[in-house]
Amino acid sequence: MIAQITQISTQMKKIFTEENYPLKDLTEKIIAAAFKVHNTLGSGFVEKVYENALVEELRIKGYDIEQQKRIHIKYNENPVGDFIVDIVVDHSVILEIKAVKHLEESFNSKLLHYLKATEFQVGLLLNFGTSVSIRRKIYSQSAVKSAQSVKSK
Repeated sequence: MIAQITQISTQMKKIFTEENYPLKDLTEKIIAAAFKVHNTLGSGFVEKVYENALVEELRIKGYDIEQQKRIHIKYNENPVGDFIVDIVVDHSVILEIKAVKHLEESFNSKLLHYLKATEFQVGLLLNFGTSVSIRRKIYSQSAVKSAQSVKSK
């Protein structure tokens, strides 16, 4: 299963380049806001401080923000659980906020699962550790199907 996900991920990298990834303009503006927050506050605060400051900065810029948004998961149309994402920007991008020295692979996996479980296509993992680090995740059902069809040829 892991090998299949890795193969699909590799194929998706070929589908989305830096020039054509979804919501490029919006994610770049979110990233700029994250840098502004970090430059203003510096490092050393807990995640919630950066989350609240980023929400404030994005609202000032006019974005529609949902903070601590609960997402319900269904299986065969039946509810099986839920999770809470830190921030959703303009009903389009999931933000997962961290304030750690080093990003763990599990953080990337968590964000990818959020995207798979929702209709969202783009997520940003923003770490406000010693400096801002960003991981952009893209998950598209159509791109996965395209990658799977390329693999099966």
